[in-house]
Amino acid sequence: MEAQNLIDIKENDLLKIDRTLLEILLKDKTTGKNIIWATDNYAKYGELYSSDKEIKIELITGEHGGIIKPRTKKSKEEQQKRVRQKAEVFTPSWVCNLQNNVVDESWFGRKDVFNVEKEHSWETVREKIAFPTAEGKTWQDYVFSNRMEITCGEAPYITSRYDTVTGEYIEVPNRIGLLDRKLRVVAENTDSREDWLKWATVAVQSSYGFEWQGDNILIARENLLFDVAEHYEAKFHEKLGTQDLIDFAKIIAWNIWQMDGLKFVIPNSCCTKEIVEEDLFESHVISKPCEGCKLGYGEKSYFKHNGIYCKIRDWKENKTLRFVDIMKEGEKND
Repeated sequence: MEAQNLIDIKENDLLKIDRTLLEILLKDKTTGKNIIWATDNYAKYGELYSSDKEIKIELITGEHGGIIKPRTKKSKEEQQKRVRQKAEVFTPSWVCNLQNNVVDESWFGRKDVFNVEKEHSWETVREKIAFPTAEGKTWQDYVFSNRMEITCGEAPYITSRYDTVTGEYIEVPNRIGLLDRKLRVVAENTDSREDWLKWATVAVQSSYGFEWQGDNILIARENLLFDVAEHYEAKFHEKLGTQDLIDFAKIIAWNIWQMDGLKFVIPNSCCTKEIVEEDLFESHVISKPCEGCKLGYGEKSYFKHNGIYCKIRDWKENKTLRFVDIMKEGEKND
């Protein structure tokens, strides 16, 4: 298959592998329903494609199978519309690499760990990655370390399957995403399929991202899933099994979630509520707007929204928690 054809993961193809995969990748773990469109870019297809509606399998497969596609496959008009509406601007891979290198330079205490930066490109370091064991850091510590991409779009910082600006497909050995780096380390330090799956699972569990628009959420989730599959195939020269894909998809559905990144709630879930108050003689309907939205953005409004606060999974502690509580705790510790 040509490299360019590997970029756009077709929902119809996922359906052929196993319907369960698409069901999982569309699930919103906070609400128990599906992720919502959260954009009017698809409203021309009918009411079920409006911003507040769930993305259903039947809406994006069959004859509708080409509706959701990566940014580079969208028309210039569609791209510009999304820039105007949601300030959607994607980052070229060389910039993602530069910033990811800064994170690793801090963690490793040295430069040029995974690659050497060139002008608008990079050269992959081919030698096995050495770890600062004198400082008590091992390859397992690196795989366990949490990474998160905020407003992740199609998740180019987590997985660099392709350049989200040029559309160029990137072969596995040259990928620079946060998850790609973890999976490279896993491949270099494991031999058996069982060990690879064990540590690849940890790598995925420690890779997080959130995004507003539903189509981007699905694409990001698909990119993580296929990134894992492609790394596996590069290592073992065989396809990753369907059950393994399903197991990884269950993690990814938790770790890449839909959220308003300023309010920490499901997009557009805050609302004005109608409250009925009664006295001795009559009842009155009072409109009560969201208190958090009235307060604006910042610490004072964190816990005042009446929308649906997003939940994420702490895999190390094996528990579910609200993202807003993590943010509050983080500010206490600063």
